[in-house]
Amino acid sequence: MSDSNTTDFTNPSTFILLGIPGLEAAHVWISIPFCTMYAIAILGNFIILFIVKTEPSLHGPMYYFLCMLAITDLGLSTSILPKMLAIFWLNAREIDFNACLTQMYFIHCFLEMESGILVAMALDRYIAICHPLRHSTILRIPVVAKIGLSMVLRGFMVVLPYPFLASQWPYCRTNIIPQPYCAHIAVVNLACADTRVSSYYGLFVLFFVKGLDGIFIAVSYIQILRAIFSLPTKDARLKTFGTCVSHLFVILAFYIPGLFSSLMYRFSQNVPGYFQILIATMYHLIPPMVNPIIYGVRTKQIRDRLLRLFTHKAP
Repeated sequence: MSDSNTTDFTNPSTFILLGIPGLEAAHVWISIPFCTMYAIAILGNFIILFIVKTEPSLHGPMYYFLCMLAITDLGLSTSILPKMLAIFWLNAREIDFNACLTQMYFIHCFLEMESGILVAMALDRYIAICHPLRHSTILRIPVVAKIGLSMVLRGFMVVLPYPFLASQWPYCRTNIIPQPYCAHIAVVNLACADTRVSSYYGLFVLFFVKGLDGIFIAVSYIQILRAIFSLPTKDARLKTFGTCVSHLFVILAFYIPGLFSSLMYRFSQNVPGYFQILIATMYHLIPPMVNPIIYGVRTKQIRDRLLRLFTHKAP
């Protein structure tokens, strides 16, 4: 393995992931909270899937969308953490060129899927609150399945140009990626060619995919709030709004770290590189960890089933 920053290759067979440059001596300690977050994400999302599967009262659109979210969170965290922990624990920094592009693809694919599923969950809340009598007839199981499939296909198709374009560029400067995983912009920045097409497409995805998702969610909640404030009593308003709180927390956990990371990368030139990498990594790991906690704590049916699961005594 060569650690030189420059070489004569036209295209590397491997990339070198540095982990978190500037904090190499603390990699083992840094791995502890990341490993803990990953364990919580895996355990929490599998528990959500198990509870929804085994509890007939949870077989409804909102909980099917929640299962889709849990599967997406499992995929997102698993796309990043195993290789990152291998870097921190085993100093296994090499990653095959195609494996790097594959990791890049799945990271961004799961991010786009998660954004789409949050839109689907907003649609569910909108119909449940604004058109309650039609909820069961509009969001039937086949419709829910089609919505979920469309979000998955959208994620696959929208992100496909990322690795395709990245595989076309010549990499003749360096094969060292100053991050613990293969992010799109980090890989493209290594190319010794005009990569504006990749940059413009990344901006297109940011504004016209996630941006439109955010607008759709905002419009849905404007309609939801109008419906809530039209209810006759305070108790009815609070009870109805309570059905949206978990989803709102999940939206905030997904979009706020992402927005903060994006703005910091583009405008905070004086922020240390290791801090930017830590924030970007947290953006990928916070939603998978907190989503099952939010729904487990806030949703009575899940909370009650979880308590029965752990307090059950065999006869």
